Amino acid sequence: MGSTQIPLRFEGHGTRLYFPGETLAGSYSLMDFADEAIETVEVSVLWHTEGKGNEDFGVHAFWRRSLKAGDWIDPRTPGRFSVTLPNSPLSYEGELVKIYWVVRIRLFFADGSQEVVEHPFRLGNISSIRMLRALHSTEETDDRRGTGPMTEVLQ
Repeated sequence: MGSTQIPLRFEGHGTRLYFPGETLAGSYSLMDFADEAIETVEVSVLWHTEGKGNEDFGVHAFWRRSLKAGDWIDPRTPGRFSVTLPNSPLSYEGELVKIYWVVRIRLFFADGSQEVVEHPFRLGNISSIRMLRALHSTEETDDRRGTGPMTEVLQ
């Protein structure tokens, strides 16, 4: 089961870029698992960090459907989720730390095995620090030449 995918469709967007306060909604398919004995389905919207220092994570939303709790799990019927996104933390890819947002789908099977798939998306549109440095460096050079954005302010 380890290499099977769980297809997910993000709704309402042509891209996977979302902004704080927007609704993240989607549906996922478990059709590849129609012959498996799924006992529990968990869907999480969460962020995690990578980089120097301690790595961190936070769960923004969590849904769990379980046969033991009396929930109906039919792999032929798409699962759905919807949540309003928070103001922070925003997605970021810096030199020392990176912040990633994902929709994580975890399946638990009767034989004790699990399947976990993460589907990334971006919250906010912060440029990477390298891009900002490059832009800043270009603007400083242009300003010295008298062609940058500060030239108009100074004239």
